[in-house]
Amino acid sequence: MNNRNWMLAFIFVVIMTAAFIVYKFPTKLGLDLVGGSRLVLEAQTTDTIAKITPEMMNSLQFAIEKRINSLGVAETVVQRNGEKRLLVEIPNITDPAKAKEYLGDTAELEFKELKSDSKDPQGEWVSTGLTGKDLNKAQVTSNPTTGEWVVSLEFNDAGAQKFAKLTSRLVGKPMAIFFNGELQSAPVIREPITGGMAQISGGDNGGFKADEAQKMVDLLNAGALPVPAKIIEENSVGPTLGADSIAKSKMAGIVGLGLVVAFMFLIYGIPGLVANIALGVYALIVLALFKIIPVTLTLAGIAGFVLSIGMAVDANILIFERTKEELRSGKRIYTAINTGFDRAFTSIFDSNMTTILTCMVLYFLGTSIVRGFALTLAIGVAVSMFTAITVTRSFMHLILELETFRHHKLFGVNPDEIEEAAKQPDTAGKKAKLGVLD
Repeated sequence: MNNRNWMLAFIFVVIMTAAFIVYKFPTKLGLDLVGGSRLVLEAQTTDTIAKITPEMMNSLQFAIEKRINSLGVAETVVQRNGEKRLLVEIPNITDPAKAKEYLGDTAELEFKELKSDSKDPQGEWVSTGLTGKDLNKAQVTSNPTTGEWVVSLEFNDAGAQKFAKLTSRLVGKPMAIFFNGELQSAPVIREPITGGMAQISGGDNGGFKADEAQKMVDLLNAGALPVPAKIIEENSVGPTLGADSIAKSKMAGIVGLGLVVAFMFLIYGIPGLVANIALGVYALIVLALFKIIPVTLTLAGIAGFVLSIGMAVDANILIFERTKEELRSGKRIYTAINTGFDRAFTSIFDSNMTTILTCMVLYFLGTSIVRGFALTLAIGVAVSMFTAITVTRSFMHLILELETFRHHKLFGVNPDEIEEAAKQPDTAGKKAKLGVLD
């Protein structure tokens, strides 16, 4: 099997895999397409926080967005709404109580010791200074002896030193673990723990359930809110576009894509037809990637996808225009196609890489909606390079195996243009044999 057949086999496997993923995996849609929950949070003053500053609100906004994204909810909208309020929109979670369950918690983890020498767990607990701020990460594990779910903690360097000193001082005494003000467990320290690791068990509650342990881990990893926040408004919302608008958008997309397909075939002939087939492969691969990552599709994300389709077509146009130039100069069809792809590659690569770099800037510095647009556009541009350079080229070589398609007219080149080029002086000392496959 030669290299061309290997490439065709690879493309076939990619197409079949992408088709399977598109068929089997669900598509995540954003709030503007499927609805969700809308919450309004208001920052609260405390004994230690007398005034809510803009810096505090920026930190609160960042913490809320990070927390929601850590729970696997993408394309959330977290934006300022006045001096002390945040508007939070979460797609696909239509039950406000579920959204409130996560946003309302403060994820406060604190280790405490008894104020007196009493070993009674009901005694008065006082802070040890070791809190969730000293935590590096948390994860759900199980106790190999009892089989119960536990939350394993790994402290950062400062936290590990605090924990080592604390356990050394409390040997033979209980140390309580509080989460959001509730006592989780109060194990007795048997020996100093210097590895910076700890576990939270269910204690007298009979152990954690799997979902309880996972919720605690998610909140701990998301971090505590920088200032207390109270939910003052909660409701569920429907799709802002509406079913009628979505249907019209689909129709507009179909009409636009149909015009592009017709244009490519009428202007470029057989190469245009091949490009249209490659465009279908492109769309299939991109949709599969959207489902695997997964990407939550909003109106902005769909716009990025549509824009990348235009760039995919643009790459084929560059290639075919270069191919037509080579054909007009008197080169054979097979040679003209290879030269057209080779000479257009640099322009395609440079333009697409600059677009991807722009997408990276938008993704890392933009808000959630802008990041969704940047991500879908970057994926589309990367896949468009693969389909334009690899898929289109392989399919072109495949159809040239048939003598029926080895005619310049089918490639959008008038024979008169070739004859005119043939009359020009031949600096190489011989005329090209036109229309013959290398």
